[in-house]
Amino acid sequence: MPSDSLENKPKESKEQSECSEPNLKGMISARPPASEAKVPLREQRIRNLTHLYYSRPEVRKAIFQFSQNREIVPRYFEGFGKRPDSLQYPGDVFQMVKKGATSFHCSEEIWNDPLEIQTGMPAKQLNSLRTGWDLLLDIDSKYLDYSKVLAEIIIKILKFYGIKNIGIKFSGSKGFHIIIPAKAFPEEINGIKTSEMFPEWPRIITQFIMDVSNKELIEKVTHLTKESAGFSKYVRDFEAPKEVVPDLVLVSSRHLFRMPYSLHEKTSLASAVLDADSVGLFHPRDADPLKVKIINFMPESEAGEASELLREALDWHKNRSLEEKKDSPVEFSRTGNVPKGDFTPMKITNLSEDLIPPTIKKILAGVSDGRKRSVFVIINFFRAIGLEKREIESRLEDWNKKNEVPLKEGYIKTQMDWSYRNKIILPPNYDKDYYKGIGIPPTEEELRFKNPVSFVSRKVWLLGQREREATEERKRLEKKAKAKVKKEKKEKKG
Repeated sequence: MPSDSLENKPKESKEQSECSEPNLKGMISARPPASEAKVPLREQRIRNLTHLYYSRPEVRKAIFQFSQNREIVPRYFEGFGKRPDSLQYPGDVFQMVKKGATSFHCSEEIWNDPLEIQTGMPAKQLNSLRTGWDLLLDIDSKYLDYSKVLAEIIIKILKFYGIKNIGIKFSGSKGFHIIIPAKAFPEEINGIKTSEMFPEWPRIITQFIMDVSNKELIEKVTHLTKESAGFSKYVRDFEAPKEVVPDLVLVSSRHLFRMPYSLHEKTSLASAVLDADSVGLFHPRDADPLKVKIINFMPESEAGEASELLREALDWHKNRSLEEKKDSPVEFSRTGNVPKGDFTPMKITNLSEDLIPPTIKKILAGVSDGRKRSVFVIINFFRAIGLEKREIESRLEDWNKKNEVPLKEGYIKTQMDWSYRNKIILPPNYDKDYYKGIGIPPTEEELRFKNPVSFVSRKVWLLGQREREATEERKRLEKKAKAKVKKEKKEKKG
């Protein structure tokens, strides 16, 4: 876990200490040097700002302290740096900045040694390296005012479940990050080690919080929209607040988030830490990198203070799973419209393209956004209709090649491993905003069904019905033909 003190950390060498203090002369000059004349002006200004900002010892110290036992990844204009990586000294921060780093991102997972992580490593090995995980609630919204509303509701929910120590920071753009340290969770529940339940348990807690907060969130966002019309530049969708309602980002294995006091490339603002009781008073100018005050992001939590929240979330998830299983519209009555019985995976030996729902077809054609959510849909859809693991892996490989920016093979493998460690579940229902978030809303035909698997079940039933009708018609014609032949024979004899 990060510490507020560097007493137990190795001291910087003289060489490292000297190189961590940059020469600021001419750093914020508007005119780039001749060697950088081809660099876009906006990019050059951000580079100048990063040098000036990260030269502050207190900023480097805050980033370094939070990085301990975490995987860290610097971001450059060209993309993210290599993984895994870590910081050994505060001076390492500025060394990366001199090489072009503009921001720093880190894992929610706490590791014995982050450098031992390998891409594509099996979950069992990752569990042996992971010592714990922080709960990081990443609020994502179209507007900052809406994010404030959700942040305040979440803080109220956390306090209701006995969590007194809460960390919160500005994302640098239009959202907030709320953190509950690993120390706040029990070491195990019913013999299951908490450290080994990442990302499963953080996902369940996140979904539980969104479910609990949803009603109040809609009400407050709607009220905010009406009251703020014409006064807030962040609120524009006056007539449809539900369509821009803020959401929480679901985590995945080795998920990264922007580190406290890292800069944001698009806004040039710092990911500043706030007081949990004063979120509503926050203004982006409070994150001015040249004026921002350094506050510790990691709260001093009490051991086990988040136990009630975790247990409540797990109970909620169990009950919801039972309800979904009960309501699962997979086995149909004779009409094909009324679901009956518990969910049992289908078994389709020859899957034709006609059976695949339009939304799934569009996803399989490749996506530019929502790649990770698409993986979740694809895996659960094909598992639910009985495809073999090898076939699903093959389809995922083909799909990934069609994406505008392919996902890393290690991520897809991790998601497959996680899925096959758990029971088969249905893909998200059509009435959720899950598919709209990917940019592929369900068709009118699909919306007549609850779930993509329901769509397939109906198609299978209709095909079977047509075959039965065709068989009956064939038998009828054969019987008619036989009767005709018999009649003709009788007439000849007469």
